[in-house]
Amino acid sequence: MDPLSEVLSQMRPGSPLARLAADQGNWCVQFPAHGYIKCYAVLSGECWIAVEGGAPVALTAGDCVLLPGGRAFRLGSDLTLPAVEVETYLQQKEAQGALNTETPEASPDEVTFIGGAFTLPGPQAALLLGALPPLIHLKRATGQETLRWYLERMEQELREERPGARLVAEHLAQLFLIQALRVYLDLTGTDQVGWLFALTDPELSGTIGAMHADPAFPWTVQCLAGRAGLSRSTFAARFKAAVGMAPIEYLTKWRMLLAAERLTGGRETVSSIALSLGYESEAAFSTAFKRVMGGPPRRYGRQRHRGADAAAD
Repeated sequence: MDPLSEVLSQMRPGSPLARLAADQGNWCVQFPAHGYIKCYAVLSGECWIAVEGGAPVALTAGDCVLLPGGRAFRLGSDLTLPAVEVETYLQQKEAQGALNTETPEASPDEVTFIGGAFTLPGPQAALLLGALPPLIHLKRATGQETLRWYLERMEQELREERPGARLVAEHLAQLFLIQALRVYLDLTGTDQVGWLFALTDPELSGTIGAMHADPAFPWTVQCLAGRAGLSRSTFAARFKAAVGMAPIEYLTKWRMLLAAERLTGGRETVSSIALSLGYESEAAFSTAFKRVMGGPPRRYGRQRHRGADAAAD
């Protein structure tokens, strides 16, 4: 299995949502900052989208857009109009009976689209989302038809609520993400900086996969360079240029992301996590964790555990 597949196979999109919607005339909707990966496919017509701090992007029939950064955004026919908060907009549409309509009446200025949203937990997600821009615009081209099909199937599964619908929707969400990343990588090429793009380099991807597979191993730059078939200096320079950080810095970040996930569960001690990730002492691990995550591991674990309990309530 290639390293990108290995990382993506560990991600399990959760809480999938999908909705088919239509609107016409002049409209503008404000969406707040969110904890989801959101995606839209325009089925017909035209509209605009803009993430907070970004320029407006025109969407036409066949286009797909991915919003992995969690920023607030606006969607509408004219983004200069006063924006209606999304909750108010949905209430208005439900009252009009125009939401989740399978065969809406057509009009010249109508736009129909399907939108999806899902969570992406785990340390792999933190690396992936950090490597992506806040908005990915996939113009109509090869591969977009597949993306739209995944969203349409998600909407159908969640709407019909047949046995196993939730599981099918979660798998479709994962397939959508993989296909979107494929199209994105094809469009952007391999000269970008970041973890995701480094995985397309056959010599670097093997070393990243090795660190992910055995984070507790006492990796050195020399050892990793040998796996890549490169000299130590060439590997170190190439890795930093591609990933944006030095090899051991990346390894430390990966270890801390793994530790953060385990601390959130609240079932393991800091000492046991430290040993399992290759640290000889809890003190050394705590120092590294504080440097990467911004606070000591025990405090991090308590805060995240309380947050999870509050969310469950």
